[in-house]
Amino acid sequence: MFKPSFSLLKDVVKITARGRKGSNPGKPLLPPLQLFRRILREHRNLPAAQRELGDQYVKNEFKLHKDTSNPLHIVGFLASWQDYLHIITQGQWQEATLSAEVLDKMSPDQVTQLYELMKEAESLRQSEKVI
Repeated sequence: MFKPSFSLLKDVVKITARGRKGSNPGKPLLPPLQLFRRILREHRNLPAAQRELGDQYVKNEFKLHKDTSNPLHIVGFLASWQDYLHIITQGQWQEATLSAEVLDKMSPDQVTQLYELMKEAESLRQSEKVI
């Protein structure tokens, strides 16, 4: 997954030790590979259509970010995915919503990607109703 140097890992640990905002600010971050595997394992509990979409999305995102070298980006990426893991583990994924604050912080590319994901999820939901 991520191939950071020792000094980069040290920086990430310092940033993580300072604390982070989110639903689990006191919980330490999981290593990338362990987090990736736990997310895919939790996806086994999802309905087939959501599992397929989720697995593809997670694999793509981790692949796109594997060469990230900025410690702040690494911490943000891992923290977001760990928060996602917490949501699906607790079974709260169906009621989850994004706050306006989170949406405002997203880049235009992220908003576009989120919109495309929403359209894909809605098309899956419609196809399940037809079947």
